[in-house]
Amino acid sequence: MSELSYPPAVPGPDVEAVPGPPGRPGEFVGRSPGRLAWMRLRRDRTARASAVTLAVAALVALGAPLLGRLTGIDPTDKFVDRLNDFGMPIGYAGGISSDHWLGLEPGSGRDILMQLVYGLRTSLFIAFASALLASGIGVAVGVLAGWARGWLDGVVNWLIDLTLAFPFLIFALAVIPILQDRFYSDREAPSPAFRVALIVATFGLFSWTYTARLVRGQVISLREREFVDAARAAGAGTAHILLRQLLPNIWAPILVTVSLMVPQFIAIEAALAFVNIGVTEPTPDLGRMIFNSIGYVASDPWYTLFPGLTVFLLVLAFNLLGDALRDALDPRSTR
Repeated sequence: MSELSYPPAVPGPDVEAVPGPPGRPGEFVGRSPGRLAWMRLRRDRTARASAVTLAVAALVALGAPLLGRLTGIDPTDKFVDRLNDFGMPIGYAGGISSDHWLGLEPGSGRDILMQLVYGLRTSLFIAFASALLASGIGVAVGVLAGWARGWLDGVVNWLIDLTLAFPFLIFALAVIPILQDRFYSDREAPSPAFRVALIVATFGLFSWTYTARLVRGQVISLREREFVDAARAAGAGTAHILLRQLLPNIWAPILVTVSLMVPQFIAIEAALAFVNIGVTEPTPDLGRMIFNSIGYVASDPWYTLFPGLTVFLLVLAFNLLGDALRDALDPRSTR
């Protein structure tokens, strides 16, 4: 009787072939979810392009002081001698030259490149700080509600519904000036650090609801799983179960939520600065640059183009990377 022959095993997407020593067959080793997600991201051209764009933006923002030392230009320096009698930059395309690569601001004479670089730094700091604060509050509230259940879960859901009832942008337009007047008089200008901290606190305290609902649902679905019962049977306390058993299993949706919050906060911060409620002078800001350029759109469109294009590319790159990250972390994804 002839011996049956079987086709060689072909590794699936969740395993990889590891060659064995000479004379011995190799073996298949399973890939971890994190490794699978990393492989999907590496194959995604859109994710790679978005990651490179954001990495360059982060390096430029972090290297803003170094760029200032290399060029010898501070973002507050005014080159009024290079403006004409109407306050417009002298030269081609808004005063672009070897000394001022993106030209000068009409009226003030400040270097647009330095304003742009430091404004990028301000926008990224506010967006990331707000996203981390909102995610931290949302994770803590969601874990607490999902684990405790009962009346505490009902109170948290009521609080979430109450928070969602407030139109966020309208509330921000109202609460920021009120709090500023509470700490500063009409004759005092608020410090830049106070205004940035106020914006971050407003964003974080009113943007945690989606994360809380997401984490609550994940905790409810995991709290009765076998590994949680095993931890209880082994004598593990509540803190150990929450921090060592549940949270490591829900980090993927939290990470996706953070990646999608950042572009939202960049756009909202630019909108607040556009209506003169966001970051104030002399702190550089992309939204305020767009606001200041409204009166010069016809005479100097370059002044509007550079900050507007920067905000557009930032928001687009973060959104595309967030979508790619969501697909990569989804175990049912075929990408």
